[in-house]
Amino acid sequence: MTFLLSLSRTDNHARTGIVSTAHGDIRTPAFMPVGTAGTVKGMLPESVRATGADILLGNTYHLMLRPGAEVVAKLGGLHGFMHWDRPILTDSGGFQVMSLSKLRKITEEGVTFQSHIDGSTHMLTPERAMEIQHMLGSDITMALDECTPFPATQEQTRDSMRLSMRWAARCRDAFVPRAGHALFGIVQGGVFPELRAESVAALTSIGFDGYAVGGLAVGEGQEAMFAVLDVTMPLMPQDKPRYLMGVGKPSDIVGAVLRGVDMFDCVIPTRSARFGRAYTSQGEVNIKNARHTQDAAPLDAACTCPCCAHYSRAYLHHLFKADEMLGPILMTWHNLHYYQTLMQSIRDAIEEGRYGAFARAFVEPQEAE
Repeated sequence: MTFLLSLSRTDNHARTGIVSTAHGDIRTPAFMPVGTAGTVKGMLPESVRATGADILLGNTYHLMLRPGAEVVAKLGGLHGFMHWDRPILTDSGGFQVMSLSKLRKITEEGVTFQSHIDGSTHMLTPERAMEIQHMLGSDITMALDECTPFPATQEQTRDSMRLSMRWAARCRDAFVPRAGHALFGIVQGGVFPELRAESVAALTSIGFDGYAVGGLAVGEGQEAMFAVLDVTMPLMPQDKPRYLMGVGKPSDIVGAVLRGVDMFDCVIPTRSARFGRAYTSQGEVNIKNARHTQDAAPLDAACTCPCCAHYSRAYLHHLFKADEMLGPILMTWHNLHYYQTLMQSIRDAIEEGRYGAFARAFVEPQEAE
């Protein structure tokens, strides 16, 4: 099995097709539910698949700390360990080192940090990131990068990006090629167009199986994010998958597809669900609100997920008020189903040559009931 992107249709910059991997095909544009520590919180793997997901995301930082990559490797790799036989992408851990770890120190060699779990000290280098992801058995491995904080000066962003590009070359050298497996480079450069262009040129010179855009959705806002994509995406190779990391809200996804992005991941649908917030065709719902106490209606009458097919808003409200774990489980199932239904609608619109109209007509649910 060769790792390959096969585009079936383009509609202006929007693209739809199939990414072939060692563990099956990924329909694009694709949304990857986040299974950071080897699980999508509250969901069986079979349930995640039933929502329409083709691929999950795991994370190097979390899995190297607990239970350890060596343990996962001995137990069948991440696919066997978590009972998911479809593709898996693993983030290299650079973002988590920035956002979670204590007393981190970045050098040319790599990053030394203290675990947020127990304070133990660890070293993550480009070579070690490749080794860990190889042990996990990732279908798509991500290069180690420094996620530049926002805001940052142009000089700080330039130095950070160039360090990430040097690390990317070391990741390419350390990656072990296998049939159906891939290594993605990560474009950095903050909100500075010339730095984004320099980063794309550096990565394409090294040569990767796919290209991600990192360092966005870190506080710059949607308008600035789209401006970065407007200048970055036309520079990206046309025949390789393009992945926008950590994005995002439904309107972020719709707008990014319009600019040529193929793959997404974000914790928003699962994290929001755990706090009682759902995306529906009629608007965003806060199921904890008192108005739902005796509401016999489903969460979303237009939805076919098990949550909406079998349970009322009143029951969901009760579960959250009683702090029952079934509440977040059902809401997570619904939100993931909403996201995967959105992705199918996006793919259909591109195939039918009407994505521009679809994007213009799309209005993200805003009002929390």
